[in-house]
Amino acid sequence: MPELPEVEITKRGVDLHFTGQRLLACTVRQPRLRWPVPVEVQSCVKHILQGVERRSKYMLMDFGAQVLVVHLGMSGSLKIVNASTPWDKHDHIEWNFGDKVLRYNDPRRFGSVEYVEKVPGWEHSFIRFAKLGPEPFSEAFTPDSFFKATRGKKVSIKALLLSGFAVVGVGNIYACEALFRSAIRPGKAAGRLSKANVQALHAAVVAVLTEAIERGGSTLRNFQAIDGELGHFQLHCDVYGREGQPCKRCGATVKRRVMNQRSTFYCAQCQE
Repeated sequence: MPELPEVEITKRGVDLHFTGQRLLACTVRQPRLRWPVPVEVQSCVKHILQGVERRSKYMLMDFGAQVLVVHLGMSGSLKIVNASTPWDKHDHIEWNFGDKVLRYNDPRRFGSVEYVEKVPGWEHSFIRFAKLGPEPFSEAFTPDSFFKATRGKKVSIKALLLSGFAVVGVGNIYACEALFRSAIRPGKAAGRLSKANVQALHAAVVAVLTEAIERGGSTLRNFQAIDGELGHFQLHCDVYGREGQPCKRCGATVKRRVMNQRSTFYCAQCQE
C-alpha cells in the first residue's frame, strides 16, 4: 500500500508537471473504485489546477472552487503519459491537460477519487479527515503531543503508529524501521513507553519518513512515481524484509512475527 512517502512523491510529481495548466477533459473508464467516482469530477474541466497538497495518504488536487481528493488504496498509482498513449488494462481515470495526461491505474480498485466543494473549513468537515492525527512534519507533532497520545493506551505501539491516531502516514515498513531505530519492541503496550522512549520514537519517525521521501519511497510491489521512477528505500532497511539475517546493530538474528495480520520485523536483542 502506498504510504505517506509514496503519496508525497506522487503529489510532488503531479504538482511539478500539471499545476498552472488547464484541465481539458476528464475521462472515467471505470467508475467503480472503493467508492463510485462522482459525476461532479467533470465540473473541474476547463479549470486550472491551482496546486496539489497532501493530507495523510490523500492527495488533494485544487481546481479553485473544487478539490479532488485522491487515495491510491492498496495498488493505485498515477502516471504521466502522452495523450496518444494507449490505455493499460487497469487505467481507470484520465485527466487531459493537453500534450500530457495524468492517468490513474489501480489493479485492485481499492483507491478512490472524491469531489469536494472548496468552501471555508472544508478540510475540517470532510469525513475522511475526521479521525486523522497530526502530520509528522507539522508543528502539531511534537514529542510532548506524541507522549500524550500514548498515555493509557493498551494497544501495541506498532498498532498505535499504524492507526493514524497519534501521527499519520506511518505504514508497516516505516513503523518497523522507526521502532528499530528507537530500540522499542513493536509489541510493547504504547502506554508503557517512557517519555524518553517516546522522544526517541518521535525522532525516528520523522527521520525514517524524511529518508524514505528522499529515496523516492518504497517499491515493494508496484509503486512508481508518475514518471515511472521506482522507489528504493526498501533496499536500505535495517529490519524490514530481513528475517533470518543478522541485525545491523548487534549481529543477532532479525525475527518476524505477525501482528494484526501484518508482518513485523524486529531484533529481539536490540529492541526492548
